[in-house]
Amino acid sequence: MKKRFFSLFLALLLGVGHAIADSQQPIYNASKFGIRSDGVTMNTRSIQFAIDWIAEQGGGTLRFWVGRYLTGSIHMKSNVTIELMEGAVLVGSTNPFDYDRLNATNDHGLILAEGVENIRLIGVYNSGGVIEGQGRELGNNCTDLVHKGLMKDKLSNDRVGEGFRPRLLIFRECKNVEVDNVTFRNAANWVTMYDQCENVKVNNVRIQSTAFWNNDGIDIVDCDGFVLTNSYIDASDDAICLKSHSAKKLCQNVEVRNCTARSSASGIKFGTMGAGGFKNVRIINNAVYDTYRSAITIQSVDGGICEDILVDSLYATNVGNAIYLNIGARRDKQSFMESITIRNLYCEVAATKPDAGYEYEGPIEDLPRNISPCGIIGLKDSKIKNITLENIEIVFPGGGDPHYAHIGLDELDKVPEMPKSYPEFSQHMELPAWGFFIRHVEGLVMQNVKLSALKKDYRTAIVLDDVVNYKIDRLKVEEPDGRKKESVYERK
Repeated sequence: MKKRFFSLFLALLLGVGHAIADSQQPIYNASKFGIRSDGVTMNTRSIQFAIDWIAEQGGGTLRFWVGRYLTGSIHMKSNVTIELMEGAVLVGSTNPFDYDRLNATNDHGLILAEGVENIRLIGVYNSGGVIEGQGRELGNNCTDLVHKGLMKDKLSNDRVGEGFRPRLLIFRECKNVEVDNVTFRNAANWVTMYDQCENVKVNNVRIQSTAFWNNDGIDIVDCDGFVLTNSYIDASDDAICLKSHSAKKLCQNVEVRNCTARSSASGIKFGTMGAGGFKNVRIINNAVYDTYRSAITIQSVDGGICEDILVDSLYATNVGNAIYLNIGARRDKQSFMESITIRNLYCEVAATKPDAGYEYEGPIEDLPRNISPCGIIGLKDSKIKNITLENIEIVFPGGGDPHYAHIGLDELDKVPEMPKSYPEFSQHMELPAWGFFIRHVEGLVMQNVKLSALKKDYRTAIVLDDVVNYKIDRLKVEEPDGRKKESVYERK
């Protein structure tokens, strides 16, 4: 099975295409509008004039040739394409006052679009163009303004809140969006966010952003019809993150295919915010590596739904956790999760900190702990329903120490429920399983699952706590000196 998944992983690196602007659109060179590529001229007004002028002509392409184009916030308009030739770099200003807020969300950003349609951001030839945020200097400048009393914000860990630090791209309530063959680098905040958009195609983007805090790679928020393909994300927060900010919306009809993710948080994540919820999502043939938290985590903790989710062919190495599914109740509203299928997954869980050496690593824990198992954890009055795990192979380090915070199988009540906590796989602290801890679940199929521990572990491979209507077929557990040990413990 490992060889098969490794072949899928290698396939992600093949077949990179070169985006070309629609030949039917008129093309205008940036220099026509006095836009300078010297890296020092502030081009905000000239770029915006060009975008507005092209939109007034009925649409077209604004082409940037090789060079560095310094700018503050620019606003996309309907029927306009920004085309970045190879070697063209849009460079974000390091002055926080050069950035505008999006009307609907009050967030700052470099490339903004709100309520427009038929917009494209395209890189041409080989690696295409680059959006450079200069995020570390920009973020520190935001903090300096607070210290000087020129910006009001309640600093957290001596950094400005997310609302003040600009993102590289925010598209809100837009239709027919295409982003192709572009590199996004070094944001001061979330790198790219698509919020309540329809019919979005993002292909062959490279996100390399470990310059500052909260550098989510790509946030897909309450979108309807979103396809992310053939992309690489290296982020100092969640790499690929689906969210639902509005209780009246759903993040639905989403496909993530042939992508590779590296993160100091989670690789592929649903949540944390899930006010409306998630429906009909396909996560197919992706890879996650060197990631601090979970390879795949699906959460419903804010009163929304989470249903009809497929994760197929995920290859993950050197990660803190393989799978984490969780229902919470942070807003005193019942959340729902059902019909989740995870199949054809291979994962190697790290024995040590998997994101060590990151510019911004995940937090170093105050005390050592035993490696956490996969978690599928609902609530007593809101069970996770109808979960299928098929063709799964997970390699754990094993070596759990019974002298550190030991919880026996007859002490499961000591494992806290924690419905209002920020949901992470490690929140329940010590768990009596090394492979899977499954609690408050109705309807579970585990078929052709292989769990391996590299070292002997005092814990049981799988613990079931309040799990009804389950079937475990073709389970294989490998553990040194574990032949006389039961692989599954059930508390009814």
